[in-house]
Amino acid sequence: MWRIVKWVLWGAPGSLGGVIALDSQDVLDLTHYPIFRAIRTGITTASIILDYKWSLYKLEVDSKEYETAKSQTHSRSAKKMLTLCWRNRGTYIKVGQHLGGMDYLLPPEYTKVLKVLHSQAPQSTMQEIEQVVKEDLKVKSLDEIFTDFEETPLGTASLAQVHRAKLRRDGSRVAVKVQHPSVRDLAHKDMNMMDRALRCVKQVFPDFNLMWLGEETRRNLPIELDFTMEVKNCEEASANLKCFSWVKLPKVYHKYSTDRVLVMEYFEGGQVNDKSYFKEHSINFNRVSRLLGKLFSEMIFVHGFVHCDPHPGNILVRWRPKKQTSLLQKVWSFFSKDFGEDLELVLLDHGLYRRLTKEFRYNYAGLWQAIINTDVKDMEKYARAIGGGDLYPILVTIVTGRAWKVVGQDGIKKVKFSKQEDDAIRSGVGGFLPDISQVLSNVPSDMLLVLKTNDHLRGLEYAYGVRGHASGFLDMSRCCLRALRDLKLEMAPSSQRNIIFRIQCHLRLLVDLAKISLYELFLWIREFSVAKSKSEQKSLKETFQDATVCESNNSFSGEVFV
Repeated sequence: MWRIVKWVLWGAPGSLGGVIALDSQDVLDLTHYPIFRAIRTGITTASIILDYKWSLYKLEVDSKEYETAKSQTHSRSAKKMLTLCWRNRGTYIKVGQHLGGMDYLLPPEYTKVLKVLHSQAPQSTMQEIEQVVKEDLKVKSLDEIFTDFEETPLGTASLAQVHRAKLRRDGSRVAVKVQHPSVRDLAHKDMNMMDRALRCVKQVFPDFNLMWLGEETRRNLPIELDFTMEVKNCEEASANLKCFSWVKLPKVYHKYSTDRVLVMEYFEGGQVNDKSYFKEHSINFNRVSRLLGKLFSEMIFVHGFVHCDPHPGNILVRWRPKKQTSLLQKVWSFFSKDFGEDLELVLLDHGLYRRLTKEFRYNYAGLWQAIINTDVKDMEKYARAIGGGDLYPILVTIVTGRAWKVVGQDGIKKVKFSKQEDDAIRSGVGGFLPDISQVLSNVPSDMLLVLKTNDHLRGLEYAYGVRGHASGFLDMSRCCLRALRDLKLEMAPSSQRNIIFRIQCHLRLLVDLAKISLYELFLWIREFSVAKSKSEQKSLKETFQDATVCESNNSFSGEVFV
C-alpha cells in the first residue's frame, strides 16, 4: 500500500512532467486530450505574465530601457501565443485570428505575428477528413460521390479545411469544406480554458480586459460549427447582393451538404492579399479596395446582414470571363451599380454573419455620415448612442482607424492616411488601453462584429497603401444616405408616414446623392489635371535631358574630329 502511495506522490507527477516535456518537444501529440490542452494554456499564460513582471521589474516607466524591454517582451509573448494557437488548433486559431486584426488595441508586435493565422492553420490528415465525409454522407468510400478528391487542401482554416474535387454525377468542379474532426467536441472546454486565462490576465493586468472577446467567441462558435447555417447565410447574402454582378457567392449542393460537410461551386482566383497574383494579372488594388468598400457598405448599412469574417483567405479576386455584350448593355452597366466593372470578387466562408438591429444601423450610419462631413456634434450624438459614452472620441478613433485630430478637425476626406499618423496612433494605444477596453466592453455585440469586419478590410488597405482614399468614403456615404432614408421611413410613427413625408425623404436623398456625384466629378477633374501636369513636367524633363545628351554628344564628337 505504501509503495502505491509513494508512486502517486513521486512517480505520477514525474511521469506527468515527462509527458508534458515530450509534448512540448512535439515527440507526443496530445492535442485531442482536454487536460493537456488546458496544461498548455496554463503554462503559456503563466509564462507570459511572469515574463512581463520580470522583464519590466524596477524599470522606470516611459524610459528608453522600459520601452525597449516592453517591446522585446511583446515579441516573445506574441510568439508564445502563436505557438499555443497552432498546437491547440480549432477555437484557439479562431481567437488568434481575431487578435491578429486588432491593431487599434494590441501592440504591433502581437498583430504582426498573429496575422500569420489569417492564411495558415494546422491541417487535419486525409484519413481524418475522409472519415468525417463518410460518416456524414453515409457512404463507404469517397469514390461513390467524387471521381477526383485532391488530398492537398486548397486552404485550411480554424474550424475546417477545403479540398477540390469532381462530382461523379456530372463532372462539376466543386470545393468540399470539411470540419476538423474533434473541433466540435473540444470547443466548449476550450472556451472555458480561455475564459480562465483571460480572467487571470485581467487580475494581474487590470487595464487589459479582453473578457468581451471570450464572450463574443462563445456566442458565435456554435453557429460557425453548424454548416447548415452557412448555407442559409450564403443564400440570403446572394439575394441581397444580386444588384452587384461583380460579386460572386458559391452555389451550394444541398444533396451533399450536412452540418459538418459542405459541397460548393469551385471558383478560380487569387486571394485578395496575394500581391504576386495581382502583379501577374495586372490587377490594381485601388479598384479592388473600392469594390470591397461598396460591397461591405451595402451589407452593413443597406441590408444589415454582414459577413463578419472577411479575412484575406475568404475573398478571391479575378477578371470576369470575356463575353459578348451589346452597346446598350455596356451603357446600362456603366450607369448601374456595376460601373462597367470587369473585375469580380468571390466571397467565401459564410459561417458567421450578424443581422444588425435597425437602431444600431441607424446610429452607425449616422455616425459615419457625421465622420465624413466632419460634424463633431453629430459624431458625439451617434457615438454615445452606440455605447461610447464620454469616451466617444475613442470609439470614433477605433471605428475609423484615424487620429481624433484628423477626424474631428481636418476631416478624413481631406487628409490622406500617413505613416506619421499611424505611428502616432500606435504609440498612443498604451496610454489609452483602459479607455479602449472600457469602450469595447460597453458597445453592443453588433458593434464588436462590425469592428472585426473593419479590422480585416483596414488591414488589406494598409498592406496595399490605399487607406483613406476619398472615393471610398464617397461610396460609403451613398450607402449611409440610402440606409438613413429607408430607416427613417421604417422607424417613423405611422401618423407621420404620409405621402408628403415620403416625397421629402426621397427628394432629400436625391439632392444629397447629386452633391456627392458633383464632388466626385470635381475630385476626378482635379486628379486628372494633376496627373496631366505631372505627365507634362515629366515630358519636359525628358526633352531637356535628351537635349543635354545631344549637346554633350555633339561636343564630344567635335573634339574627336578636331
